[in-house]
Amino acid sequence: MSRIQKSKVIGSAAIQGKLWGARASDFVASVQSSDWAEVQEGLCAPLFEAVLRKTGIRPGITHLDIGCGSGMACQIAVRMGARVFGIDAASALIAIAKQRTPQGNFRIGKMEKLPYDDNSFDLVTGFNSFQYAANPVNALKEARRVARAQAQVAIVTWGNPKDCEAAAYLNALAALSPPEASDPFALSDKEKLEAVAAQAGLIPVKMEDIDCLWSYPNLEVALAGLLSDGTAVHAIRTSGEERVRAAVVHAIAPFKTASGGYWLENKFHYLIAKKNPAFA
Repeated sequence: MSRIQKSKVIGSAAIQGKLWGARASDFVASVQSSDWAEVQEGLCAPLFEAVLRKTGIRPGITHLDIGCGSGMACQIAVRMGARVFGIDAASALIAIAKQRTPQGNFRIGKMEKLPYDDNSFDLVTGFNSFQYAANPVNALKEARRVARAQAQVAIVTWGNPKDCEAAAYLNALAALSPPEASDPFALSDKEKLEAVAAQAGLIPVKMEDIDCLWSYPNLEVALAGLLSDGTAVHAIRTSGEERVRAAVVHAIAPFKTASGGYWLENKFHYLIAKKNPAFA
């Protein structure tokens, strides 16, 4: 089962695509060769499933996942009976999604310029994606545009950094990345998240936290997952793999278990919103 967790990218679809797809490029030849899809994404499967259930997903609905990565959320939605569509800037991850869920419709593209008609979907989701847009309000306006009148838009983002042990890892990468790199916690403040949604013409309906544990059996697997996403790839390109690897090992050391594994406890926010009919 493929696994991925996004954390931080620069807000350009071209750059995002290269970063998030960099270590997934071997997937077409062999599923097992992709650390990106195999180690990290599955750690968020319980988060995907919980949020999808909170939306009231049901058989027959049309679901768009924006920033779908290698498509695990879409795969789960298919099992719940949805017709799924996914879009991501990374071509290598879209290739994974297509192989993983052949009945889905997956496209390479930008979240701020979606290639879909108005009023196309019953459910629109973005799992840890909207905060990485160059302009999150514009990205959410696009989500609103393609959502039908009674649709739900679910925005999922990191919770308070104090509640996320992965913040130690993300901070270590930030220190080795250029200053223009995006903040993974940019929409983690609940009031800010609600305000951004409102600016995009969305009415918040429900906001809650969900726990999400990252568990690795050993250091080798932890590094395979944590060094496979766009955040780490960007840091590696900036500062070199040796420095980044050492920084990550140091950052996760406090979370080592007695058995030699690593447990990082995190919280995510999810906001379920509906379209504001008065929004022009």
